[in-house]
Amino acid sequence: MRHRCRVPQLGKPADQRKALLRALTTELIRHGRITTTKVRAKAVRSEAERMISLAKDGSLAARREALGYIYDKQLVHALFEQAPQRYGNRQGGYTRVLRTVNRKGDNAEMAIIELT
Repeated sequence: MRHRCRVPQLGKPADQRKALLRALTTELIRHGRITTTKVRAKAVRSEAERMISLAKDGSLAARREALGYIYDKQLVHALFEQAPQRYGNRQGGYTRVLRTVNRKGDNAEMAIIELT
């Protein structure tokens, strides 16, 4: 039973799901915009916003938590440099999910997730 379980399962075991979300979050922060399925985009949105909120905080504990989640160390340092001036006056809503055409092979709903 999955009653009241709000975590998107993504059809993967927990370790693979966490690794997928970490990789997607890292690439989203690196490139600013990625194309993936709609369900994955909605799942990675909360993780990316959490990392940006940590970067806005800027404390040592927040930096260490981000270093433990994002795969690239230089990317974390760049995020902590840019986030306060880019998102300083905003209380969330750092990402946008835009739906695109369905994937040709399996007709999966695709989406673009981007940092605003």
